[in-house]
Amino acid sequence: MTTTLNTDIDRVQFGRDWEAWHRAHETYRADPLGFFAITGLHWLGTEPTTLPGAPGTWTLGSEGVVVELAEGESLTLEGVTITGRHAFGELPERTSITPGFTDGDVVGVVEIAQRGGHTILRPRRADHPFLAEYNGTPTYVPNPRWRVAARFRPFDAPRPTEVGAAVDGLTHVYDAPGVLEFSWRGEEFTLTAFDGKAPGALLVLFTDATSGLTTYAANRSVGVDAPDADGWTTIDFNRAVNLPCAYTDFATCPLPPAGNRLPIGIEAGEKTPLSRVRSDAELVAPAVTA
Repeated sequence: MTTTLNTDIDRVQFGRDWEAWHRAHETYRADPLGFFAITGLHWLGTEPTTLPGAPGTWTLGSEGVVVELAEGESLTLEGVTITGRHAFGELPERTSITPGFTDGDVVGVVEIAQRGGHTILRPRRADHPFLAEYNGTPTYVPNPRWRVAARFRPFDAPRPTEVGAAVDGLTHVYDAPGVLEFSWRGEEFTLTAFDGKAPGALLVLFTDATSGLTTYAANRSVGVDAPDADGWTTIDFNRAVNLPCAYTDFATCPLPPAGNRLPIGIEAGEKTPLSRVRSDAELVAPAVTA
């Protein structure tokens, strides 16, 4: 099996393409109402819950998620203004909705989500200090040697695969369509793949020998293009990125399947972030780096 795909690579253009991709990725995740704007993680139940910095009193019951908005409070969802009492209903697993609100000149949303059989609320505010202080994520220098040919071996039917989560007591179940096989320096490796965003595309969650040293300990992910008719595709580890849990305690990110813990060091892609949001202080705090 071919290992790397360096033949006839224009390294200058390769570096430019990577820089453009990573710059776009940084812009995407630093959206004013993205994960960097989350101010807390709240597990919703039958007891009324209020959210610091967001409107409403929230409960979970026979009507699903219900909010009681006080006089002068409102939310907006799909262009409709919500006031008073409103039932959002039950959400399917791994789905979320984000009704918006304003607090003076500040915009925000309340993310209502279903994760691992639990209903959670995550307020997001565009004035979160982490957004203002975020200066980017360190990375390895992109190198074509970390582009490897991989063969996709589909299962007869997608296999439900249970994985852990970044928060204790939570698990996720994803359907795995198959595995990706690749070789590196004469060794053969297999990675369980999940469905990616585009039709036929794949997503791999993994750790490796750099995890907890130069890269985030719990997980990284890499998107993989849809395999060709013969099952071949490319894993470009230069595009391995951190999940939201690398930046905030308020994420419920999945952990890699047991077989996706590579014994080799993938010295490519994103490194450990320089800072993160801690749940004890809900402020920016230094992360452990190497």
